[in-house]
Amino acid sequence: MSDYFPPPPPEQPQPEHRAPVGAAPPSPWAAPAAPPGRQRTGLIVTLAVGGGLVVAGAMVALVYALMDSVSDSIALPPERSDAPYSEPYEEEPYEEEPVEPVAPGPPAEGDVTVTKCTRDSLIGWPHADLKIVNRSGSPAAYIVSITFVDADGAVVSDGIATTEEVAPGASVRVRAQGSGEVAAGTKCRIGEVDRHAL
Repeated sequence: MSDYFPPPPPEQPQPEHRAPVGAAPPSPWAAPAAPPGRQRTGLIVTLAVGGGLVVAGAMVALVYALMDSVSDSIALPPERSDAPYSEPYEEEPYEEEPVEPVAPGPPAEGDVTVTKCTRDSLIGWPHADLKIVNRSGSPAAYIVSITFVDADGAVVSDGIATTEEVAPGASVRVRAQGSGEVAAGTKCRIGEVDRHAL
């Protein structure tokens, strides 16, 4: 024995397989035969995996064909007409929507007064508290725009106040909120007043 090679392992006992009658005895170096059930299992697994791959490939091909046909139908330009050139299309005349009637009576600007003009002490945004008195002879709704100006008269913010129906002679109180921080001493000015008869 050499110092470089280990001794061979002891011989292991081999299970005995009885050879069929009349068959040659099995070689001691041949691998033992696999049990009969294992051969079918491998075949079934192979067929299942192969079948799954075939189905997946068919689905991919189907999706690709559908996407291709949809993209072709979207990308097609409109068909050209062989009809001779006709006169230009005449547009129908534009009809303006009827304007809501303005409530009769004195000018709407006189219906609005500013009762308080201040800025919020926490965030510095301005607001105006308004009193609106309907001086017209019919129920009306109001839209009032307010501008907030600094000491130099420059506009620093604006706001809008709206009302629902206000009966003739009745009054409501609303607030027009400005946006953005303004300096102390900002003033409120009444801008446009729209009075819509209801």
